[in-house]
Amino acid sequence: RCFGRADLVIRDATGADVAQVVAWESSVFGADAWGEAAVRDELTGPGRRFVVAETPSGDLRGYAVSIAAGDLVDLARIAVAPEHRRSHVATDLLAALLADTGAADRMLLEVRADNPAALAFYERSGFERIDVRRRYYADGADAVVMVRKLAGEDGCHG
Repeated sequence: RCFGRADLVIRDATGADVAQVVAWESSVFGADAWGEAAVRDELTGPGRRFVVAETPSGDLRGYAVSIAAGDLVDLARIAVAPEHRRSHVATDLLAALLADTGAADRMLLEVRADNPAALAFYERSGFERIDVRRRYYADGADAVVMVRKLAGEDGCHG
């Protein structure tokens, strides 16, 4: 696939990945973390695409989840192990999700307004800010709503 590279494989998540994903959920998303049951539901839920990034030796580096419904796909999660951030893992995970968006013509997401690194990543990835959801997160933080048009999207980035 166009988003792969020699040192990292993007593949569909399996039940064997759930424990690691749940551990990252707590450390990355805090009070907004998905529990084990929610993570398992993402493996098989309608319209779900759940991928993980791993090294050839099987070391997980991150995961991402999208939910497609008609002409819209929601980017529900991207998380990368802290020690592997800023190494293009999130870029590869996003590319994998963008390569399989079905009939969607746009991707939406919410990102914490107080997370400048994530906001910058999504802006570099072609997302535009369209709204703010006040007190969206469990701790009262606002969410920035962003959209990316997908017309002709193939998931490949130059």
